[in-house]
Amino acid sequence: MNDKQKLELYWKNNLLYVIILLSIWFFVSYVCGILLVDVLSNIYLGGFRLGFWFANQGSEVIFVILIFVYVKLMNNLDRRYDVQEK
Repeated sequence: MNDKQKLELYWKNNLLYVIILLSIWFFVSYVCGILLVDVLSNIYLGGFRLGFWFANQGSEVIFVILIFVYVKLMNNLDRRYDVQEK
């Protein structure tokens, strides 16, 4: 496999990671925080309704977690395709 093919595969994997992680964030922030808020409000988390938690904090907390997941995934991907920073 030549360098151009390696870089193409690297960027395809990178885009796949981005699409998956942003889809998770969309689901948490839009679907859980807006569309399913009434259903989730029947469940309590730390004394607060889960729908309230998703609408107010859930998407931000999940976004920060997804940033750390993305960093871990990208570090592994960088090592796999030997494009890590030196």
